[in-house]
Amino acid sequence: MNDSLKTLLVIAFLIVIVWNLGAGLYYLLVDRGQTKRTVNALTRRIALSVALIALVAIGIYTGWIKPHGIGG
Repeated sequence: MNDSLKTLLVIAFLIVIVWNLGAGLYYLLVDRGQTKRTVNALTRRIALSVALIALVAIGIYTGWIKPHGIGG
């Protein structure tokens, strides 16, 4: 897996996480507590965040991702 694909995968995860955060805010304002859409959106955001952290940790452990210091 090349570096640009790894970066694209992480950015895609971040975009979906922010999308679910925005959806949770929207449902919170629109539904006014009548449905569970806010809870579902925020639950998906937490699950995606945990999955992203686990994916990065596994990538570092297996050597697919090579961490580096600040500035390179």
